[in-house]
Amino acid sequence: FPRACVSSKNLMEKECCPLWSRDGSPCGQLSGRGSCQDILLSNAPLGPQFPFTGVDDRESWPSVFYNRTCQCSGNFMGFDCGTCRFGFWGPNCTERRLLVRRNIFDLTVPEKNKFLAYLTLAKHTTSPDYVIPTGTYGQMNNGSTPMFSDINIYDLFVWMHYYVSRDTLLGGSEIWSDIDFAHEAPGFLPWHRLFLLLWE
Repeated sequence: FPRACVSSKNLMEKECCPLWSRDGSPCGQLSGRGSCQDILLSNAPLGPQFPFTGVDDRESWPSVFYNRTCQCSGNFMGFDCGTCRFGFWGPNCTERRLLVRRNIFDLTVPEKNKFLAYLTLAKHTTSPDYVIPTGTYGQMNNGSTPMFSDINIYDLFVWMHYYVSRDTLLGGSEIWSDIDFAHEAPGFLPWHRLFLLLWE
């Protein structure tokens, strides 16, 4: 969850349209980066593999938490439209950028050491932009009592993978463990592709 969007005000108003730091407007609207809009949800029926509705915070994401978010334009992306879309670079996100994912077995010893040093740094650096929930939206009293915690950058990725694949919470102590949304559904490949792009 974007750190800028976890106050009780944000959660109760169900809006995550933070100010972009460079121009001070929501979603960088004054710079043409994006605008705050209602989220669009699919109206396709749920498949029979998920027999519940309205019980899981991840259903129709992110509508349980937010109904309005930044919708970025052009080559901009991010929760505040403050970063470049994958494959682009530069102050206005207009420069093409080609990244080559190298085989770790082809790295030299200094390159491997540098890679491991960055992993260690990620494990000891609190994420400046994101926090994780420590309770469900219902446990947060519909947003009036936010329940979020800091997390280091490395564990943020561990947590994202956990959050998308954890069991469905049905209320109280009941869970439903018959589906894993990250690994037992058509979203397996595209979800992990995005996960790797974010990691890189």
